[in-house]
Amino acid sequence: MVNAPVRVRFCPSPTGNPHVGLVRTALFNWAFARHHQGTLVFRIEDTDAARDSEESYQQLLDAMRWLGLDWDEGPEVGGPHAPYRQSQRMDIYKDVAEKLLAAGHAYHCYCTTEELDARRDAARAAGKPSGYDGHCRDLSDAQKAAYEDGGRTSIVRFRMPDEALTFTDLVRGDITVQPENVPDYGIVRANGAPLYTLVNPVDDALMEITHVLRGEDLLSSTPRQIALYAALTELGIAKQTPQFGHLPYVMGEGNKKLSKRDPQASLNLYRERGFLREGLLNYLSLLGWSIAEDRDIFDIDEMVAAFDIKDVNANPARFDLKKCEHINAEHIRKLDVKTFTEACGPWLQAPFAPWAPEAFDADVFAEIAPHAQTRVTVLSEITANVDFLFLDEPATDEASWAKAMKEGSDALLVTARANLIAAEWNAEALKAAILAAGEEHGLKLGKAQAPVRVAVTGRTIGLPLFESLEILGRERTIARIDAALAKLTA
Repeated sequence: MVNAPVRVRFCPSPTGNPHVGLVRTALFNWAFARHHQGTLVFRIEDTDAARDSEESYQQLLDAMRWLGLDWDEGPEVGGPHAPYRQSQRMDIYKDVAEKLLAAGHAYHCYCTTEELDARRDAARAAGKPSGYDGHCRDLSDAQKAAYEDGGRTSIVRFRMPDEALTFTDLVRGDITVQPENVPDYGIVRANGAPLYTLVNPVDDALMEITHVLRGEDLLSSTPRQIALYAALTELGIAKQTPQFGHLPYVMGEGNKKLSKRDPQASLNLYRERGFLREGLLNYLSLLGWSIAEDRDIFDIDEMVAAFDIKDVNANPARFDLKKCEHINAEHIRKLDVKTFTEACGPWLQAPFAPWAPEAFDADVFAEIAPHAQTRVTVLSEITANVDFLFLDEPATDEASWAKAMKEGSDALLVTARANLIAAEWNAEALKAAILAAGEEHGLKLGKAQAPVRVAVTGRTIGLPLFESLEILGRERTIARIDAALAKLTA
């Protein structure tokens, strides 16, 4: 059971382009919040000045808007826990760190990198855990003063409890971690800059987050955060420890974790190719969750109604681009023709369209749109599928020409030309004309229509041929067959 009110957060770092793994995390948090009539907090973790960028920040906002994943608190929305960018909350982290130090939950560590490495190597050689050994845990004031007089700087470490920690992961069940596997850890750098290990749980505490749904790669940090929550609660900073659920890895090629550097990981790729947000979100929801064993296609409202974090599978989910495209195609088919036509708009003009702007005819496109809607997988495919209607000459694919124009194709085209001139100009009659031409030359319809298709459209595959010829018109169709015959007999 989930006790209301639910408060979850999506807290990306503005580094690079948004990627599909990040979107999957955002989607699951959003669906969880909406399912429980809760609150989604959108928080920006931008404390890494060397890697964070304003461009990436704007891309994150734009991506969330495009996906329709609205947030209840955060940038451009505000809320009772503003600001929602960590770079604007530094005074808060400094104050919390000082309180942790004063209460004995944290301490200054003066160990150098060389000293830490040497002790780790020795621990490994002795077959012992190689984490921090607590060297500075209980320094006397005199020892601290000696280090400081010697010019040493210090980081701040959190003091982990000496007993095992057990928590219930909403995806993976009960997890117990022994103290030797979770040593004291740094929360503030020597220059005073707070680390993720401090700022993330502090913000969750102050923003009263009830459920943390995040990637499996952060599972190892959960025991540390739970211990920190206990300290924050003791200090009156936190009201509760959130429940954690760690989402499965998204795997790419070769069963390796999908990296943001993988080409197929970039959200921008899917936008540029013309994926519908509904299709992309539908597929990403399947990366670790399903609405039913025998059902893959559903809309976002159905996902919200059915989503339960306990149904998330802990096993890694493999990203399958072909399946993603298939699901997107199904969502394209579900659109009404008017919506489909409007959605195609960006790919029917510069810089995507190869035809002159004045050559485009919206009425002609409206005629072909219902046929195109049954064929395209992503919206960007519309350009190549309909270019034959708006170009003076077809954009002939030479490989297609070589494949279709076999010996005897000229004779077939001569017969087809005559039959088409004599036919009524509708799809059914045009099909009969090509069929008759094929029979005269001992060819079935599939073989007979191939040279005609390439002559008229420039490609061996595309929209339904006879409907395409009907829309192109008799005069232009015959002119293109004549041009093909001239090329064949030159």
